[in-house]
Amino acid sequence: MSEQYAPGTDPAFRSLADDELSALLGRQRFGALATGDDGSGRPQLSTVLYRWDAEQRVVRISTLADRAKVHRLHRDPRCALYVASDGFDAYAVAEGSAELSPVTSEPGDEVGSELLAMQAGLADPADEGAFLRRMVADRRLVIRIRAARLYGTALAPAPA
Repeated sequence: MSEQYAPGTDPAFRSLADDELSALLGRQRFGALATGDDGSGRPQLSTVLYRWDAEQRVVRISTLADRAKVHRLHRDPRCALYVASDGFDAYAVAEGSAELSPVTSEPGDEVGSELLAMQAGLADPADEGAFLRRMVADRRLVIRIRAARLYGTALAPAPA
């Protein structure tokens, strides 16, 4: 937050438009995924690396099959991804229901290809092959969140 507010005053916030929310989701790579509780009444939050597909309004997250978030999403697919701007003066939330892909089981299968497409900078085919084999060994899958709702706010400029 580069603007300063007088002591004792609350900053003003403004709701972000859909295109601003999508742009923020597209600029960032890390977010916090919130999934339902495990019966204890407590939600679970996980820091995740993700990719945003603005055209399809889908968040894609690569994860290991045995993670708590996967078990929770199997029970209840409702979830939300929270993303903050670099200066933490804006945030976006993508809410929706998660779809869990099968675990990639053979290098180059459909899930492996989706995981590869989420990566940047693997130009060498040997690197791609090693990546795909690693995804199988790790038992990776893709969490896809079809964003049914986007919302968020930004800090309004300080009064002059």
